[in-house]
Amino acid sequence: MSECNHNCSSCSENCGERKESPFQIKPLRDGCRVGKVYGVVSGKGGVGKSMVTSQLAVTMRRRGYNVAVLDADITGPSIPKAFGVHTRANGYEDAILPVETATGIQLMSVNLLLENETDPVVWRGPVIGGVVQQFWGDVLWDDVDYMFVDMPPGTGDVALNVFQTLPVDGIIIVTSPQELVSMVVEKAVKMARMMNIPIVGLVENMSYLACPDCGKKIYIFGEGRTDEAAARYDLPVLAKMPIDPALAQLVDGGAIETFEGGWLDAVADKLV
Repeated sequence: MSECNHNCSSCSENCGERKESPFQIKPLRDGCRVGKVYGVVSGKGGVGKSMVTSQLAVTMRRRGYNVAVLDADITGPSIPKAFGVHTRANGYEDAILPVETATGIQLMSVNLLLENETDPVVWRGPVIGGVVQQFWGDVLWDDVDYMFVDMPPGTGDVALNVFQTLPVDGIIIVTSPQELVSMVVEKAVKMARMMNIPIVGLVENMSYLACPDCGKKIYIFGEGRTDEAAARYDLPVLAKMPIDPALAQLVDGGAIETFEGGWLDAVADKLV
């Protein structure tokens, strides 16, 4: 059997991975390969979704895999900054070349196409959805084992477009310990189930602050809410990430690839 490209509509094999779908999965460019695709989602903004996406990509790259990040947060892209990438992507004939980070992670983001990375993206939903499809089908992805899609917050047009046109193998839901966690998780879970997308598990960001003197965990926003929401939907909580000023500085300085810590190892283990 030939190597799977996740495009069941163009394949005659009747394998165990075959998924009949009413959606039209956009094909990759000839010669490109992307293995597994995972979306990193949240029901609201400001929970650290891009932080989790970046750390997951770095973690999988350190394990020896070829990794890519597709930044689907078109109006609020932050992935290039986290990796210290400020150059523009180049074109090749009628395709786009992804930009590589210092450790070889392939990136594509609207910020890599703008003349000035601080320019606002004032586009309507259908245009934004088309850009996401182009990032998948018109970029020359080079032998990718794992692609992480940094999704915009919420359950709007872009999330729907990604789930309908990209071969998403699963999603990781990012949340925080505040009171709204139950509603945030519920929205993300319900959308994933409506679209028949498997849920890998939950990651709680800003879970606690470690005392710099004694190491005691201080739960600024309280604790237990994510566990309760996860239990309600029979989902695992795979990681609880602390509030870490040093990590925030690495992101602001474009040095996320130098972070130290294994908070997302359990997530990475589930993906292998």
